[in-house]
Amino acid sequence: MTTTKPEHHAMRPSQGRYLRRRIAVAFAVMVVLLLSALLAARLIDRVRVDRPSEAATSKQADSPKMADRAPKLISPVDYNHNGVDDYSDIVAGTRQDAEHHPHYDSGYYQGGYPPADRGACTDLVWPSLRTAGYDLKAMVDADIASHPDAYSAAISRPDPNIDFRRASVLGIFLGRYGQTLTNDTADHDQWGQADLVVFDNGWHIGVVSDRRDQSGVPLLLHNMGQKERENDYLNSPKRRPITGHYRFDASKVPADVLKAWTS
Repeated sequence: MTTTKPEHHAMRPSQGRYLRRRIAVAFAVMVVLLLSALLAARLIDRVRVDRPSEAATSKQADSPKMADRAPKLISPVDYNHNGVDDYSDIVAGTRQDAEHHPHYDSGYYQGGYPPADRGACTDLVWPSLRTAGYDLKAMVDADIASHPDAYSAAISRPDPNIDFRRASVLGIFLGRYGQTLTNDTADHDQWGQADLVVFDNGWHIGVVSDRRDQSGVPLLLHNMGQKERENDYLNSPKRRPITGHYRFDASKVPADVLKAWTS
């Protein structure tokens, strides 16, 4: 019997080139997919940091470096006779509310005051003055009732439920009865604890802290929904322009406007 050996079919050169080409293409596709995944991850991280929101406006200011106590500004007034001057009371009240960290809410509430766990930027201001013994709502309402024309640029018709929670209205009130100071944050001596700062003609308002950053610019106690309610917003390149810087002084408020907190 004759045994026939199986034929051995050698790979033709064209087949080898085709196979190598397919391997090379597959490898290239894998490299492209890997690079695309890495690029997508980087883009996602970038969006998380730079997303256009009010909180992002303050993100760079959330962790000030080497923040220290500023030279303490002492008010000659202790309106509520608690043994603590007004400016120290105002900062303490603002910081207490900031640490409470109310959810940002600029909504309208019958009676004026929002719930304790909610509030806008102005809802750090009236509690700070309340700590010093002042009823900001009653003072604003009284001044609007007596001098409506002075507020015509901010409101068309008085509404006690919301007027004291408008930063533009507070800017007018403070301009009438507060000490007007520089808007230049580089002029460090003109900035003191408890000063009130209005941004962009009533877009925002905050209270100057008794702490400063490494460059000597005060921190700001404020609420725009950001994580850290006491931060370096005044020194942030993304902050809105300062259009008002005031120091509250009870001696400048007429007797018929000055109201004590009684609740």
